[in-house]
Amino acid sequence: MRPIVTLLTDFGTKDPYVASMKGVILSRCADVSIVDLSHEIPPQDVFEGALFLAEAASYFPPGTVHCVVVDPGVGTARLPIALEVGGHKCVAPDNGVLSLLSRKHSISEARMIANREFMLESISATFHGRDIFAPAAAALAAGNPLGSMGDRVATMTMLDVPRARKEDGGRLVGVVMHIDRFGNAITNILREDVGMAQATDIRTGHVRLAGISETYADVETGQAVALFGSSDYLEIAVNCGNAHTQLGLSRGNRVEVRF
Repeated sequence: MRPIVTLLTDFGTKDPYVASMKGVILSRCADVSIVDLSHEIPPQDVFEGALFLAEAASYFPPGTVHCVVVDPGVGTARLPIALEVGGHKCVAPDNGVLSLLSRKHSISEARMIANREFMLESISATFHGRDIFAPAAAALAAGNPLGSMGDRVATMTMLDVPRARKEDGGRLVGVVMHIDRFGNAITNILREDVGMAQATDIRTGHVRLAGISETYADVETGQAVALFGSSDYLEIAVNCGNAHTQLGLSRGNRVEVRF
């Protein structure tokens, strides 16, 4: 099978940034398959990048190289790193964008990207995606070992990602952590957090829902519904509608599950 490199950035596709990265990768590993995870991460939103990567990466074959560039600190002292996690390799800035993936799967090895052989000759202070991360990803896809990137990294920057918690009175409390393209409000409450208990009441802001449904269509069109999505996170949605605009839900909103 041809080596696979995925790209996840906040660059969009209007500008030449993504194309430049692909050109660098192909010039250094001509037989690679490049897969665009997304280039629509909100600008500088490291948490959204971390969430997207953690949800998508596991569905790729072992050995896939994920090149992640959501890098508001580009050109600063933050390190460029390469790591092996869950049978995959990643190159990214050490700013927490790998936090959720490394929480989901154990890290086998982490290295600083310091070997100039795996960088472009001229390095811009504002475009490490092209000059450092793309050639490093190509080098790993071409079979270079992770250890050739540079010295080991003992610690990594980790985002403070809240978990759902139990509170007095039989309440499970979480937050909305993502609004998807459909306006669904996806929380940090997992199916396993709820377990076998019968949820009787879901509350967030002015929204009150009776229990957890199985599908969006369990309620009438235009009605709000709570259900576990495909990644087993509890989400609040509107059947054939938009919970973000219709219910006023946004990232960070408190969500309560009562039993």
